[in-house]
This record gives sequence, C-alpha cells and structure tokens, in this order.
Amino acid sequence: MPKQQRKHLSGPISAILLSLSTLSQPASAGLSQQIEDALNFYHYGHNGAIKFDLNYRYENVNEDNRFGIVPPAKQPLTANANTARLRLGYLTPTFQGFQGYAEYEGNLAMQDEYNNTLPNGNTLYSKVADPDRSELNQFWLAYTGLADNIFKVGRQRIKLDDDRFIGNVGWRQMEQTYDSVLITHNNQTLFGLVVNAGYIANVQTFTGTTDNVQAPLLNLNYKMGDYGNLIGYGYWLDYTEKANYEKSSQTYGLRATCCVKPLDSYKISDHFGLAYTAEWGHQSDYGSGPTTYDVDRYNVMGGLSAYNVMFQGAMEQLGGTGLNKTFDTPLGTNHAFQGWADLFLTTPSNGIRDVFGTVMVPFQRGDLVVSGIYHAYTDDGGRYNYGDEWNFQAVQKFGKHYTLLAKYAYYHAGDNLDPTFKSTDTQKIWLQGNISF
Repeated sequence: MPKQQRKHLSGPISAILLSLSTLSQPASAGLSQQIEDALNFYHYGHNGAIKFDLNYRYENVNEDNRFGIVPPAKQPLTANANTARLRLGYLTPTFQGFQGYAEYEGNLAMQDEYNNTLPNGNTLYSKVADPDRSELNQFWLAYTGLADNIFKVGRQRIKLDDDRFIGNVGWRQMEQTYDSVLITHNNQTLFGLVVNAGYIANVQTFTGTTDNVQAPLLNLNYKMGDYGNLIGYGYWLDYTEKANYEKSSQTYGLRATCCVKPLDSYKISDHFGLAYTAEWGHQSDYGSGPTTYDVDRYNVMGGLSAYNVMFQGAMEQLGGTGLNKTFDTPLGTNHAFQGWADLFLTTPSNGIRDVFGTVMVPFQRGDLVVSGIYHAYTDDGGRYNYGDEWNFQAVQKFGKHYTLLAKYAYYHAGDNLDPTFKSTDTQKIWLQGNISF
C-alpha cells in the first residue's frame, strides 16, 4: 500500500471550492450572463469573443517501493502540486470568410513539491507533468468562405475521434497544440461524411517543449444514421530529431462506434439504450524510425444504459514484440486510456491488454456525474500479470461556466514475471475547480 500522506490539503483548495460554490448559486445566474455578454460581441453579423479559462488543481501522487527494488530511503517523496492555469484568448469577428484566434496559456505552481518532468525539475519527488511555464498556446487563421469547408492554418488544437491518436492531452494543465494545416469538410446533409485532412509540422507539447515532425493525417467519419459512426484513418508520423526517431510510425485503422459522448447510447426504449465500439488498427515503422516492426491494436466495448445509468465492459489491446516494437500513440490523450494512474502512457515491450468495466451514474439531471472503473492489466498474450487499478471520479457542473471535480486512482502492481516491465503501487488524488467563459 502507498505510504501515509505527508501533507494536508492547503488553503487555496478551500478557497476555490468556496468561491465556485458561491458563484454557482441561482442568484449568480444573472452575473454569469452579464460576464458572458461582455466577453462576446458582434461585428458584421458574426461572433467575436474574448475567451477565458481558469483551472485550479491540487494533485497528490504517492508511490510505494518504486519498481520493487529501490530501498525505502531512496523512494520518491510524495508529490503535492497546487497549480493554477489561465488561458486567455481573443477570437476575431468573421470578415469575408476569415477569422483569427490568439491564445495565451500560463501555469503557476503555487506549491511545487513535485517533479515536473523537465530538466532541473525536483527529481526527489514523484512526477506531476504540470511545469510552471507560459506560452502562446494557439495562433491560427481560418477561412470558411466555401460551403461545408473550414481551412485552418497555424498553431491550433486538434482532437480527432476519442483523442487516442491525435489529441490535445486536455487533462494536463498545459495542453498540446499543433503548428499545422487542417482542412475539414463537413457534408452531413448529403453524405453524412466529415473529412479531416491535414499536415503537422511541430508539436507544442503539454510540458511546453517543441517536437519537430512531418506528419500527414487523414480521418474519414461517416454517420450511419442513429446507429453510430464508421471511421477510417491514417496517421504518418515522422519525427525529425534523432532523440525522437523511435516515435516515428505509420498507423491505419477502422472504427465503428455508437455513441460519441460517454453517456450517449442508441435508444431501444424510453429507459434503455445500447452503446458499442469495435476498432482495429495496424502500426509499423515509418520515416526516420530505425526499428522495423508490425503490430496491431484491438479496441472493443459494449454498453447498456438503464434509467440513465451507463454500464460498459471493454478491452483494449496494444501489441508489442520487443523494445521499440510496440503500438504507441505519442500524440494521443493517453491519460484517458489504461488507467488514470498513468502507468502505461507508453506501451510495455510485450504489449498490453486492458480489460475494464465502467459504471457512470448521473444525478441532478446530469449536472453531477459519478463514475467508477476497474482495470485488469496483462501483456498482450495474457502471460504476465501487470496489476489492476481502481478509478473514481465525481464531476459537478454549475450552469455553463463552473465545474468542480474530485478524482482518485489506485494502481496495484502485479506479481508479473516479465523482465522487461516493472511497476509500483501508485495512488493519485485530484481536486479541481474550473471557470470558463
């Protein structure tokens, strides 16, 4: 079991919970609308706006007997991170089909007893990948003058499907954005088809560093009426810096899913519904990648909603055939997959099979959602026990602009015999408050 916590929750947590609770009262609805109206304006009949997003988070990370071999005196200290992230952006009105956006992002570490993963970080502590940094998060120009098409160039947020392959790593305080060109064709009326085609030149990572890539991408999403979506995709990632060569890959896949949002389902009656995902992907070496390999990914899920409660059973398997011969998703929002304790952000050399079950329960007409997930991990062939994990989360929304979150993850390392993979019991606790306009 993880060690006893060494710190108690500090003052800023209570302060933000109290302030958000106060703002969420019915009497504040008028004030919220006034703020929203002040930040939005009209010009030439189209919206422009000032975008504001403030996110406070307390994160506690406790590791026990790292890798099973480190003496207690050298185990990492319990991490305590009190951070506040601000995003402030300006969206221009649309003029002759053109619109631009610029956004600043900065993260302030008010308590930095953690290893932020960057050089000169506090390496005596467990890792929390939220460095104290600021940056130009987005800076793009879009053109919408052709019907059903959006052309966007510059530093931008890209989120495709469930963010498994291309995402913004939205859980971390500083998100991942892309210096890229993206063309979106959306013709839902005639064909039910959305096409995203683009090219990524640089990745502004969630730690504020930059990775250079040459990465064409193609994603085709066909809506099959009420039965879900059929998606085909191809991603070609060629990392051009020697330190990142091994992250290069080419991936092709097919995905059928219903439905997009976690609590969505295909309604079979007033109180019951079904959800599903069936996905296959193939990945191999590409571009500057020096290691030859071919591996597959399988992702299946079946869900039943009953009186708005969602039950899901699922399995995701990423193949691995040795060192640097694994199915990886370096541009994905990987925190959302294979457990929130983040033990499997990169795939073990022998791959991974994650069998998991989820229960999501909405309260207060969906303003409060409580969820629990259990994961059981092995290698992709089921030979080695990589451990199991419990995840719990409660999200409370107050209108459109205020959110509170409490989240917990506990990973228990398995008694595996895999010589290529070592892990440690890990506990993580999060408390978060968000204000967004």
